[in-house]
Amino acid sequence: MAVQGSSDILIDELYETTNQLRQFVEGRLREKGASVARLRALRMLARARQPLRMRDLSDMAGIAARTATAIVDSLERDGLVERVRHPHDRRAFLLRLTDEGVRCHREAEEVDRLALAEATAALDAADREHLRTLLARIRDHTV
Repeated sequence: MAVQGSSDILIDELYETTNQLRQFVEGRLREKGASVARLRALRMLARARQPLRMRDLSDMAGIAARTATAIVDSLERDGLVERVRHPHDRRAFLLRLTDEGVRCHREAEEVDRLALAEATAALDAADREHLRTLLARIRDHTV
């Protein structure tokens, strides 16, 4: 049962479930030297049609610029991301995955996929669809 942190036990359970899922996936990724934060950054860079500015990555991830910089510094240190000069703004840099970054991203995505499949294995297709419908209803009423 969720620890009461709000005025609605449903919200507490949603938060607790999300937090537990994140910790579960984090543990699986950590076994491979990755993390959820690093995977999210790699994912955004991999899906971008072109190299991203640090600010774009920070905005897309919904994190502070300082946090994005720390993550990118770590990825760059590990040879997964490189900073390249912006073609039109010589003061700016763009971020792009290296070949090793592409490989690491693919591996981390597979670990993430397997961990989430394991975590949600108790739900059949109908359960999954019903849960998605309920969550969409909540989202639709909060915009």
